[in-house]
Parts: sequence; C-alpha cells; structure tokens
Amino acid sequence: MNSAKQNTDVKPVPEGMHTVTPHLVCDGAADAMAFYEKAFGAVEQMRMPGPNGRLMHGCIKIGDSQVMLVDANSDCGIQGPKELSGSPVTLHLQVEDADALIEQAVAAGATLKMPVTDMFWGDRYGQVEDPFGHCWAIATHVRDLSLEEIQEGMQAMFSQG
Repeated sequence: MNSAKQNTDVKPVPEGMHTVTPHLVCDGAADAMAFYEKAFGAVEQMRMPGPNGRLMHGCIKIGDSQVMLVDANSDCGIQGPKELSGSPVTLHLQVEDADALIEQAVAAGATLKMPVTDMFWGDRYGQVEDPFGHCWAIATHVRDLSLEEIQEGMQAMFSQG
C-alpha cells in the first residue's frame, strides 16, 4: 500500500473509466486511432506523442468504454500482435447493430474473419481483424435464453459437424 496520504477529493477510478480497460499495442498506434474512428465510431480522448514520433499514450472512447493505445517499441519490450504472430485476445463490442458495424469495419479496412450469424446464445455475432492485428468480436443481443436453452443450442451445434 502506498504510504503517501491519499487526496480524498480525487476519485480512485476516474470518471468514464471502468475496472478493466484494454491497452492495445499497435505498430502505428496513431493510425490505429484513426482506423478505430472510421471502423467503430471511436472518439479520440487524448494522445501523447513521444520525442521520436511514436505514440507514448493514446486513448479513444468506443461507446461507453475507454481503450488505451501505445506504439510497439522493441527497445522497451513492447510488442504488438504483428510482432508476436497474432494475439490470443479478442475484444468484444456489444452494439445496437452488429451487421452494420461489421460492414462499416470492413469498409474501413478490417478483414472479415467470421460473418455475422445468429448464435446459439442469443446474439447476432461476427468477427473482424483490424489492420494492426487485433481481433474484434461484434455482437447484438437478439434473444433472451435460459442457460439450459443455451446449452441445448451448443450441443445441437456441435452434433451437426
């Protein structure tokens, strides 16, 4: 625990931040910010370019969530998906219209990885990969289902193949 006296006027979790916030490493983070504006309607919150022109820190807002960005920098051991041959992480966007957002993201330069489909858990769901190597799952909830109905749907899906 920090021994410094905490200012009780300062919120420990700043306004607009959530408990978990993705912090993406991109080869070309400033370009990624511009792409996310076109693809997902992101709104730039701030950027801090470093003396070498690399983005030291950036922040965008997609819907009600913040996403932080930084440029890949091998000198500091910061590697993005392209340097690592991909990422095991998928970012999930829950939106009003998955079909429209997937279409918008592909038009902005994303690669379609999974077309939007009605899924057994009650969402219309698809996936794209952005030009910086990050995978985005995009979903719209269309049906409320019980856990039992979801399990039955999953079993039916896997028994077809």
